[in-house]
Order: sequence, then C-alpha cells, then structure tokens
Amino acid sequence: MPDQDQFSATPDLQKQCGVWLDSLAVENRLSRHTVESYGRDLRQFLVFLSDHFARPPALSDIAKIELSDLRAFLAWRRRDGTQSRSLNRTVSGLRNFARFLERHDMPVSPAFSLLSPPRQARSLPRPVAQNDALAMIELALDRAADAWVGQRDAALLCLLYGCGLRISEALALDAQNLPPAITDTSTGTGTGTSTGTLRILGKGNKERQVPLLAVVRQTLDDYMQAAPFSFAPSDPVFRGKRGGRLSARQAQLLVADLRRALNLADTVTPHALRHSFATHLLAAGGDLRTIQELLGHSQLSSTQVYTQVDAQSLKAVYDKVHPRARG
Repeated sequence: MPDQDQFSATPDLQKQCGVWLDSLAVENRLSRHTVESYGRDLRQFLVFLSDHFARPPALSDIAKIELSDLRAFLAWRRRDGTQSRSLNRTVSGLRNFARFLERHDMPVSPAFSLLSPPRQARSLPRPVAQNDALAMIELALDRAADAWVGQRDAALLCLLYGCGLRISEALALDAQNLPPAITDTSTGTGTGTSTGTLRILGKGNKERQVPLLAVVRQTLDDYMQAAPFSFAPSDPVFRGKRGGRLSARQAQLLVADLRRALNLADTVTPHALRHSFATHLLAAGGDLRTIQELLGHSQLSSTQVYTQVDAQSLKAVYDKVHPRARG
C-alpha cells in the first residue's frame, strides 16, 4: 500500500487514498506508471484543498466539494505550467477516486461527475515539403531491388500525397475500387491520362469518391502492369512479394527508411503525407468543404484544424498547383 503519510489529509482520507491506489494496481491492473501518476495528481489535489480549507481535508470534506473548487484546482495546476494532456489525466483520476468512494458507500459531491476535462489543442503532423515528397517518390522508384516493388512503393506514396488517403484506406483498396482504365492491365492500354475517381471506404464505412490526378493514375498503371500478379476484382491492389495484402507496418517501415535515407525529420510519416495533401490544397485556395469531402471527414471541424497551418505560397488550385499534377 502507498505511504499514507504522503497525503496531506486526515487519517481517514489518507487511508482511502491508499486503498484506491491499491485497487487501481490490483483490480484494474493499471501499470505502475499510471498508478503513480494518479497518485501524484491526488496528492496535489489534497495540497490544494489544504490551502483552500486552511487545514488538512477530511473524508467528510469530499462530500462538500463544489464544482468551482475543482475548476480552481485545475486553474492552479495550469498556472504551474501543467499541460492539457496531464490535466485530462487529473480529471480522470479524480472522477475515478470519487466513484471508488461511492461504491464503498461514502458520501461524495456530485461536482466530481460534472467536472469536464479541458479542451486539448488538436495536434497535427507537420506537412512534408513538396520537394521532400517528390524526393521520397523518386527514391522509392530507384532503390528497390525489384523494379515492380519500387513502382508499388511509388504508387502508394503518390496515393497518400496526391489523393490524401489514409494509409489504411490505400492498403484496403481492391482492384474493383479502381477506375477501369487502371484495372484493365491485361491489355496494357491504360494511359493514366483520362479522368477517373477512386471509391474509398473510409471511417464509419462511409464511401466517398476521390478524383485521381493523371500522374497518380499513371503510377498505378505502371505498378500493376509490372507486378508479377494478376488482379482479379477482389484482389488487393498493394501486395507483398508473396501476393498478400501489404500491411500498415510494412508501409510505415518504407516511409521510415526513405526518411532516414533523405535525412528528413521524424515527423515525416504516412499520415504526414495525407496532411500535406490537405495543407497544400488549402494554401492553394481550396475551400474547406471540398477538402472535407476529399479527406472523408464527417465533421467540418476536423478539417478546419488545417487552417492553423501556415500557408505556403502556391499560385493555382488543385490540378495545376499540386506537384504531382505537373507531370
């Protein structure tokens, strides 16, 4: 059991603090690190209450806590430089402690259940510079021992950067999701120059149509014609050397290898390429509603976060400005 004397409280409250932390470790099987973090948060709360009440808090005081007291505690932590993520953990811990007391028939203020965590600022991966994205695609083509593997990797990167797909969406593509000009590889007549759209099944099983840039179509054509497999409608588009569907882990390792070879920042990930698609379109004057549809966001608020990114100077919109449209 944790040392009860570490809690700035009367013995009855100290005891329940220790029992609660023990239950987190034994019954809830939380990690030692998580239990210790909850313990630190609770100790700080009791220190705050000691100052607030001008005496060590007792177990009976937990029933008298008001919502304004809890908010004042969070503000006190914020002034000390505590970040939103840690404050969210603090709120979670306090509410868990209150529920623990209730389960053991001890009086608890309803304010704990009303306490909401502070809003966290949405973090986004840094966009990949245009030249860096192009360098990754070119290196993917050049470095592979098997030419078709290089073409596969380049096509995958083009889809992430040129169409804004999630890595899971790109890897889930079957041949039947592609326009006919791409899937008809048996004749070798696909040029990749005609317009077409991808049918993407995104989050929540919501289907959307994503337009293909001509150069992205061409990279897909080149890969599928060079691959040592046939592509039946239900076959995966992106396949490993044994013919199975390429995994997300393999795609992540691909990007990590290219990133290291080009000495790029650790923030360059598959999702950062999707992020760059949206950022560059927005900087080019694309409207949020259109970008929302292209990304498959159900809420406009998910897309509006891209307005926080510093726009780069681009001179035209979508198919004229996007680097992969220049051919």
